[in-house]
Amino acid sequence: MRWRLAGIGLVAVAAVALAAVLLSRGDADVPRTLTPGAGNTETTVDPLAWDADRKDELERRAAAGLAHVLYAKSPGGAVVSAARTATWRPQIDRVAKRAHLDPAMLEAIVMLESAGIPDAQASNDLNGAVGLTQILAETGRDLLGMRIDVRASARLTRGIGRGHKVAQRSRERRRVDERFDPAKALAATARYLQIAKARLHRTDLAIAAYHMGIGNMQTALRAYGKKKIPYARLFFDSTPLRHARAWRILAALGDDSSTYLWRVMAARNIMRLYRRDPDELARQADLQGRKASAEEVLHPSDRTETFGDPFAIQRALGDGELVRLSPRALAGFGVRIDPGMGELAGRLHQRRSRYRALRPQALRMLEVIGAGTRAISRRRPLVVTSTVRDERYQRVLEAENIQATRNFSLHTTGWAFDISRAYRSHAQALAFQFMLDRLTALNMIAWVREPGAIHVTVASP
Repeated sequence: MRWRLAGIGLVAVAAVALAAVLLSRGDADVPRTLTPGAGNTETTVDPLAWDADRKDELERRAAAGLAHVLYAKSPGGAVVSAARTATWRPQIDRVAKRAHLDPAMLEAIVMLESAGIPDAQASNDLNGAVGLTQILAETGRDLLGMRIDVRASARLTRGIGRGHKVAQRSRERRRVDERFDPAKALAATARYLQIAKARLHRTDLAIAAYHMGIGNMQTALRAYGKKKIPYARLFFDSTPLRHARAWRILAALGDDSSTYLWRVMAARNIMRLYRRDPDELARQADLQGRKASAEEVLHPSDRTETFGDPFAIQRALGDGELVRLSPRALAGFGVRIDPGMGELAGRLHQRRSRYRALRPQALRMLEVIGAGTRAISRRRPLVVTSTVRDERYQRVLEAENIQATRNFSLHTTGWAFDISRAYRSHAQALAFQFMLDRLTALNMIAWVREPGAIHVTVASP
């Protein structure tokens, strides 16, 4: 079957060759098919392909797409954490100048690692990450030359926790465990970045290695086959279908090591807003805090059209603002429609088919997710369980399902869909997770795990 490119509003996905997310033509007779892993050619469109010309854009997208965790988990919120981090800027500037580092990036590491709290601990085990820049005991001692007596530090920490002679014990702890000394922690982090840059030959690789370790970064680069490449290339060009060994190494690190650089950049953006546009930072913090994902950042409730009733959906279908789901077309992209979708339509005297539609861009993204998951796992289709609703349908759903949101639902905008978590295999689940993570890193979707489904919201152009 030969498809035509539906060109309505696909600017948002153009950054990684998704502007031709279905099919486009290299010429009048040759269709371009959506083929994850094949690269972009005259006959194929690959939504996972690396594009060196868009390196800076990809980095900006990754920083935006992965910012939610900073807003959600910063102690006291992003605004408070930014204010606390900013108090360390004079010391950061001095350390960065001596080490020939970018002070904004060093400050961003402080924001991300500790939110500016000098005695922050990753856990009760002081062998783990501690202090303003969250240095591991082993790394501090063996690589950075810091004085770290974990046993003495733990004893003093217990005393501080009991509230007895806190100031005295805090001074003593800074002496026996220099990770708790902000000045020495900053200097040690600068030394680490200098060592990493000397071994890796790039600043971006050095910063990414601050979390995953220099050795792990070198291993991933060797698996990729090149050394002095931008981290953006290593990250975006390593997938289960291309440079798979490098991707497996990065993925096996866990604990978000592979996305560390993007989160540092997100922290830098927060600090920049704190100084230049505090009102916008407060607005972003509010939007990021409304849901368990960044979906209201992509589509704020006060700026996004919703469908109030079934007739609004009908009009949108007629105007092309919504597109009906086609079982046959979706099957070609590895997606099946749940027969129960729209099951409450009868309560509104409507057919179920009324509630099987999406915005054109959201439909394209559903196809990308399905095609990518199938290409990686080679398993049967994902099942889409919910798409557009109107506000009347949403109220009926709320009465039936305690888990349905009582607040602004992105389903009422046509930008969201749900995919069942009843996977055909473990391989399919992992492939689907990869697609979710990669598209989030491209700031093209926001998603959240619900009891029976993954709720996906697609960015608008």
